[in-house]
Amino acid sequence: MRGLVCLLMAAPLWAQSGQPWGKTAEGDEVSLYTLSNSHGIEARISNFGALLVSLKVPDGAGRLADVVLGFDTFEDYYHAKRYYGATVGRFANRIADGKFTLDGVAYTLAKNSGGNSMHGGMRGFNKVVWRVVSASGSALVLAYRSRDGEEGFPGNLDVRVQFTLTDKNDLRIDYWAETDKATVINLTNHSFFNLAGEGNGDVMNYVVRLDADRFTPVNASMIPTGELKAVEGTPFDFRKPARIGARIHEDDPQLKIAKGFDHNYVLNHKPGELEIAARVVEPDSGRVMTVLTTEPGMQFYTANNLDGTGGGKGGHIYKPYSAVCFETQHFPDSPNQPSFPSTVLRPGQKFHSTTVFRFTNL
Repeated sequence: MRGLVCLLMAAPLWAQSGQPWGKTAEGDEVSLYTLSNSHGIEARISNFGALLVSLKVPDGAGRLADVVLGFDTFEDYYHAKRYYGATVGRFANRIADGKFTLDGVAYTLAKNSGGNSMHGGMRGFNKVVWRVVSASGSALVLAYRSRDGEEGFPGNLDVRVQFTLTDKNDLRIDYWAETDKATVINLTNHSFFNLAGEGNGDVMNYVVRLDADRFTPVNASMIPTGELKAVEGTPFDFRKPARIGARIHEDDPQLKIAKGFDHNYVLNHKPGELEIAARVVEPDSGRVMTVLTTEPGMQFYTANNLDGTGGGKGGHIYKPYSAVCFETQHFPDSPNQPSFPSTVLRPGQKFHSTTVFRFTNL
């Protein structure tokens, strides 16, 4: 932890300032930072929530469109209940009953989802102002200290996230963390992608391939049962490219529980190695997004719970299935599931995770 703290403390005070974007109720200044590359891709990121606010990507004819759902103003993000573009933590996804035991000590977390803790609790990483460590035209580094006891989690956790936009059309997100007390950690980015352009139709014709032979079924509270179920013979089998719309309405109890796809996939690659987890094609625009990650799992979510309330960018209405999420992660409820890959981080250990969203065209 000492090394990371020293790095954060040594960050230059003259780091490039972003565009003023608003101010929190506590008086903290919020800014937007713009990354761009030689191919016209542009990402806008805020130090509030380490949010990916917009991502403009060309289609096959070179026409740019913003492919992430969200809002036009800081105030809308500040009051939002959705996690549009957010960096999610301290623990992404759900922890059953908002409880877990670590080293014989029971911890009770903030409950914000049907009696469970989800995406860090009532005020997760998506609702705090991150400190800008450095900013340039191609990379932004943000830092946050999550205090011992915040939302019920143990340990002072120092977190860094770096967004890098490369000339290979990769938006790369790196996460680092260290702690002074044993804790649990699970970080992800929760962007809602519509590759036709945000607000432009649904994802039913998207063709998806997922590199996963198994997934984690859930109970009625969306908590994993503990089973690692084979996708073979189920609507969850995307090992070969398939249309979302050809699978999502099948008569399957798991699809009924979630009202679509909202499940963690057990990725085939060795955890810790940056490998392809998913590939999605939007046939009309020709945009293709490939997701690579070092994480062992990925939540594949078809935005089933968007309900058309609250205006999005440009007044767009976001209805169910108007986006798709690829939340690279460790498995949900891992602190209560001994058979799942561990999410425990101890003093002296260094957490590092990488996810890449790569954009090409047909």
